[in-house]
Amino acid sequence: MASSVNPPRGMRDFLPREKARREQVLSVIRSVYRAHGFEEIETPVMEDSSRLHAGLGGDNEKLAFGVMKRGLTADDLHAADDPLELADLGLRFDLTVPLTRFYATHHAALPAVFRAVQIAPVWRAERPQKGRYRQFVQCDIDIIGEAGPLAELELLNATADTLTALGIEGWSFRINDRRILHSLLRYWKVDPASAERVLIALDKEDKIGVQGVVDELRELGVGDAGLIAEVLLGGQLTDLADDGWALLAEGSAATGPAPAWLDADVYRELLELRAALPGARVVFSPILVRGMGYYTGTIFEIAHPSSTSSLGGGGRYDGMIGRLLGTDVPATGFSIGFERILDLVTLPEEAAADAVVLLHDADVAPQTLVALKSALLVRGGRVRLERKPRNLKPLLEQLAASGFGRVATVTAATASVDELEFRALGRP
Repeated sequence: MASSVNPPRGMRDFLPREKARREQVLSVIRSVYRAHGFEEIETPVMEDSSRLHAGLGGDNEKLAFGVMKRGLTADDLHAADDPLELADLGLRFDLTVPLTRFYATHHAALPAVFRAVQIAPVWRAERPQKGRYRQFVQCDIDIIGEAGPLAELELLNATADTLTALGIEGWSFRINDRRILHSLLRYWKVDPASAERVLIALDKEDKIGVQGVVDELRELGVGDAGLIAEVLLGGQLTDLADDGWALLAEGSAATGPAPAWLDADVYRELLELRAALPGARVVFSPILVRGMGYYTGTIFEIAHPSSTSSLGGGGRYDGMIGRLLGTDVPATGFSIGFERILDLVTLPEEAAADAVVLLHDADVAPQTLVALKSALLVRGGRVRLERKPRNLKPLLEQLAASGFGRVATVTAATASVDELEFRALGRP
């Protein structure tokens, strides 16, 4: 049976037109990040398997693609108790783990507060479906070395400016803090050994709803079912998600006593963060979790009415670099989900006037064509050579779809670019 000519399942090819649009959007993202003082770096697509499976990547560690060790034999494959024993490398499942390794390696050559940009593909063994791919691009900005709220403010403002530059409307930031989540778990009397499973269940709220979360927690035998229902089904969290900022005013509840699970000091920090973001819609969402196990403080996501999944997210991950470096270094990051925002972006097409095509017959000398092309390139723009086919219309339509705006015909008698007569593509 012949092998399929399609790309691997969950991965995609991009035609020239699609690729050009992707690069146009990426160019806007890069320019805004650069204007905000972030510097772009590049890391390898693979990391040590032990680092990718260090227990900080949440469920994404289970989705990591492993790269098998060289020289393995059939006996090695049969004898392995754990597939991870067979891999010494793996494809990165996010850009944060590589960044922490990068910083630990190069920190002596970096500024005390380092603002990094990474825009690159990552890989996860997802079940392919609409909006979920096994290879996709992430656009990350991170601030390493800043312990105060300035880092969060810079990241949120840079992200807001990026969304504005891309023309995306109707979005909002959902924010929470891991310390509030831990307060909630203590209120539910959750066994610390079960804490991560509870957080994973809470993280599914946007997919299975509040009742689904309650049912899953009960199945796990977590905490007191009455307390769970009181907080989740009683509306304390869903009401807060709509208008949680009214809960505290000057340290006291606006509509009664603050819930027993709410860490008031942390909540006030979030209020201050929100106050410093004029013009941005910021919603307090107490059951926002973020799936990665490395988050330690503030966490945030981009919500949009067109999607049940977030358009991006991030948070503070203090302590992660310390595991590699031996010295704790504060760090905060934000990632835009590039594939998810593409459908929401409408940018003006790049000008096609300077993108020209030279049509020629087979009798035109190659040296003449190259000389004409070089002369046009000196003037700027794009130049493409195309042999004139018998049926010209399909070719011209394809060239116009690829962003070319003008066309001229080269004959054996053409001696210079000044002799070329250009016409707009689409004209007869």
